[in-house]
Amino acid sequence: MKTGFTFKEIHQQPAMWRKEMEALLAKKAEVSAFMHKYLTPETDVVLSGAGTSAFIGDALQPVMRGMWRNVRSVATTDLITHAAYLLDKDRPLLLISFARSGNSPESVGAVNLANKICKNVAHVYITCNANGKLAMQAKEAAAKGESNILLLQLPEETDDKSLAMTSSFSTMLLTCLMLGRIDRLDQDVDMIEKVAQNAEAVIANYEEKLREIAERPFERGVFLGSGALKGIAEECHLKLQELTDGAVVCKFDSFLGFRHGPKAVVNDKSIVVYLMVDDEKVQRYERDLVRQVDANNKPVAQVIVIAGKKPELEGVHADLVVQMPHGPGENDFYGIVAYVLVGQLLGFYASHAHGLNPDAPSVSGNIHRVVEGVTIYE
Repeated sequence: MKTGFTFKEIHQQPAMWRKEMEALLAKKAEVSAFMHKYLTPETDVVLSGAGTSAFIGDALQPVMRGMWRNVRSVATTDLITHAAYLLDKDRPLLLISFARSGNSPESVGAVNLANKICKNVAHVYITCNANGKLAMQAKEAAAKGESNILLLQLPEETDDKSLAMTSSFSTMLLTCLMLGRIDRLDQDVDMIEKVAQNAEAVIANYEEKLREIAERPFERGVFLGSGALKGIAEECHLKLQELTDGAVVCKFDSFLGFRHGPKAVVNDKSIVVYLMVDDEKVQRYERDLVRQVDANNKPVAQVIVIAGKKPELEGVHADLVVQMPHGPGENDFYGIVAYVLVGQLLGFYASHAHGLNPDAPSVSGNIHRVVEGVTIYE
């Protein structure tokens, strides 16, 4: 079971994070100069990608708003159809594109649309494929002396060969967080190292229990998170759903939002994963929801994820409480990254439990590593 691309790509993540941190530190002066040139108080920053790459922006938006003034997450799949409504042609735009392969039609199409619509555009390409269309476009622009594209080429190992994005997602996510802190990145080395250690602790201490839970006969999966962790919940829900080829249908939401209708999905064939924060003000609301779900739905397999300290949930049934040794500190912008391993590991082992190959779980061929069948119209 512990073979194949997906297994390797999940487990290599802490090493990839350290490797990318060193690479970004080595080009800190170049990256800082680009950001100071193109990021002004008037600049609109758009975080964009398709599918899992779009979820990176969803997770980042609540965090990055504390670093950049005008930042929002807009999927390339929305930009393709509604760019004229979503982009302000008269304001400077910094389009940050996340792309594992850099070959998705929407990735290239969104860049081209932004260039056509907006008068003043700069780009950051965060991609895992040195030979993808986005990477090649950036290299060709540099050869022509054009300076409005910054290419952040991730370690080649992050160009995941499996269908599901794992190390590509987390390393692109971390890279953008580091980009937002580029002038102070030297000061953040210890925080990034602790995130890598958190991921290693999840693998060392909880992988086997997550495997046991993933092998249970459940049909629905729910992932809940607050703030930036809602974006991580979004990614986790997709990992479990696509790695089981839709045999497990999944949802995600915020803790407070889940009460307003979506809670109807929970039944005795469900697994509920709570991505909880250490912030006491926020966790009060999260604990209330956990208690309510527990009281109204027994039996339900519940995995509670918490960074640092154990949640105060006396009397609540929990199959597993995942504690990470280094909870987010007061100014920790990186702590969200390690949470994603729980969804990835559940997806990997559930895929095996359903008799699938995690590297290529789509028996029907409905989904592909690089999306197919998309025509970009003028």
